[in-house]
Amino acid sequence: MPRAGLTSERVVEEAEKMADEVGLREFTLAALAQRLGVRQPSLYKHIDSMAGLQRNISVRAKVVLGDVLARAAVGRSGADAIVAMAQVYRQWALLHPGRYMAAQIAPALGDDEDEAASFAIVQIIADVLGSYELEGDDAIDAIRAFRSTLHGFVTLEGGGGFQLNVDINRSYDRLIGGVIVAIANWSETTSAAAATVARKLQ
Repeated sequence: MPRAGLTSERVVEEAEKMADEVGLREFTLAALAQRLGVRQPSLYKHIDSMAGLQRNISVRAKVVLGDVLARAAVGRSGADAIVAMAQVYRQWALLHPGRYMAAQIAPALGDDEDEAASFAIVQIIADVLGSYELEGDDAIDAIRAFRSTLHGFVTLEGGGGFQLNVDINRSYDRLIGGVIVAIANWSETTSAAAATVARKLQ
């Protein structure tokens, strides 16, 4: 029997759970309909397409991740804020792999809601790194480096990429410690490193 009281919110919530369980790109509308106890055509009363559903998952994931990072950073600054954000980022990504993948999808041009959700995450990181008085391109480079570091580690970890018999938590803590040192000396150390790379590429 079809489940009574089905709503758009309920459809997205179940889709989020399925994305975490089987992967954002792996679940089907047919499986979602079965899970909700309805026929697949009934879903189209609440979504316009699979692409639209994935977009909704993406926006909601970005909002939640942004809130998680903001709550971790509140009342903290500098290294303390970076460590707190890095810890909850990893925890959330590993607990919600499908939603985490969705949060990495760039917004479509003109999608104001998605663009705002995406920008909010970057702004939280920018606010935390702001205590290091980075400006202009230095600040942008540092934000990109921080995000890339976290994303690379949790993606490899979530995909089973770390099989050596060494404590993963220790590796992550040391990685974040290294990032903190780098950001604290960002302007001078990265400029020198960039110059070295440029010379080697000539």
